[in-house]
Amino acid sequence: MLGLLVIIVISWVLLHFIEKKNLNVLGIIPNKNRTIQFTIGLVMISLICLLMIYIETQIKSITWKQQVVNYKSMGNAFIYHLRSALTEDLVFRGALLYILISRIGSKWAILISAFVFGVYHVFSYGMTNDRIVPIIYVVLVTGFTGYVWAYGFHKTKSIMLGLGLHIGYNFIMTCFYPSQPFGELLFTELSKIDLSEWNQFYYSLFRGFFPSIMTLIGFKLLFKSNLFINHIKEENAK
Repeated sequence: MLGLLVIIVISWVLLHFIEKKNLNVLGIIPNKNRTIQFTIGLVMISLICLLMIYIETQIKSITWKQQVVNYKSMGNAFIYHLRSALTEDLVFRGALLYILISRIGSKWAILISAFVFGVYHVFSYGMTNDRIVPIIYVVLVTGFTGYVWAYGFHKTKSIMLGLGLHIGYNFIMTCFYPSQPFGELLFTELSKIDLSEWNQFYYSLFRGFFPSIMTLIGFKLLFKSNLFINHIKEENAK
């Protein structure tokens, strides 16, 4: 929590002295419109993740065992992912991205944010001593995810859409797969078939890029919607 507070303070300082703006330009303060954006992101990525898990279940013939629901653990997991996602989003899709968009334009700003987000995950996953191929894979997959989420920030002028996506992805995955400090909250994998080396490679590409590709398609449709366009105009007019 202290780290999050420090990031918020640093964000305010950067925006105040470089852009003469306050934290509200990040769309971080909840209101009706931003709550709608957050909910859209959360629901969208949850459906995409569940679809991906269903596809994986069919491809690998996975057998799942349903866990006894521990609502306290579910709540603690959601709060944990809320804090961690908000921390990362403020760093990679917060004040620095806003300043970069203002100074060099959205195209290069989003690309830089995406690349740094990808490289960051090499360190956060503890992969600095791994072979080059897994490192490139992580940079590309997480970098593309960062690109999509940064694009969402640029279009909505708010952190909330990407935050909903970030929390939703992390939370849904911990409901099915092992993770620290929370994992397998709803289901545990009992058995599955092993794919051949090349099929596993192709599936890894699918699993890595599918959520972000589907999210980007969803964005394109969403941002063409007159209802959402009016919603953004209303938000930006404030």
